[in-house]
Amino acid sequence: MPGEPTAEERRAARTILNRLKKRYPDIGTALAYRDPWQLLVATVMSAQTTDEQVNKVTPGLFRRWPGPADLAAADPEEVEQAIFSTGFYRQKTASIQALSADLMERHDGVVPADLDELVRLRGVGRKTASVVLAEAFGIPAIAVDTHVKRVANRLGLVDEQDPTKIEHALRSLYPEREWTGISMRYIQFGREVCDAKAPRCWECPLRDRCAYPDKADGP
Repeated sequence: MPGEPTAEERRAARTILNRLKKRYPDIGTALAYRDPWQLLVATVMSAQTTDEQVNKVTPGLFRRWPGPADLAAADPEEVEQAIFSTGFYRQKTASIQALSADLMERHDGVVPADLDELVRLRGVGRKTASVVLAEAFGIPAIAVDTHVKRVANRLGLVDEQDPTKIEHALRSLYPEREWTGISMRYIQFGREVCDAKAPRCWECPLRDRCAYPDKADGP
């Protein structure tokens, strides 16, 4: 969707979000956390696994290493063992220890409520930063993961594959006051209905708004 969206495109986007609000009136991340640092670490660990699996691991992780200074100084092999079940444990260990070290060095261990500062931390991308801003700080932000990308493209809201371009397109379609609640509703809808391989089109509340050509007619 090049350039500024038209009034009609904004109306279509608003209709879609209103229906998702009706389906998910109150929604937030399923990741368990007590403070912004815990959410930051948990979000990094959630890549390529489920939130439920991360939630099984983080209580023990945060009991053993309760703050960024503790995690930054931990033995990497011990951290790897603690988060092994989340998959890609070596890469994730390196990321969560590096971001914790950066937090100590640059911000005295305090997670900054700023997108540009967050993405400067090693292992933190725009998606992770946006989740933390929206969920931990209540700051308007749109996190684009695979679910958001798929749903936004299938519904014809965007015609992009690059997450940053999708984020900016969605920002232009919706007023800033709506940004915080967009991602989690799109994500949950992508998990429950608009599945990547087997979308449940026959029960989709957005079927009449969907541009996806390969709609399924039944289970």
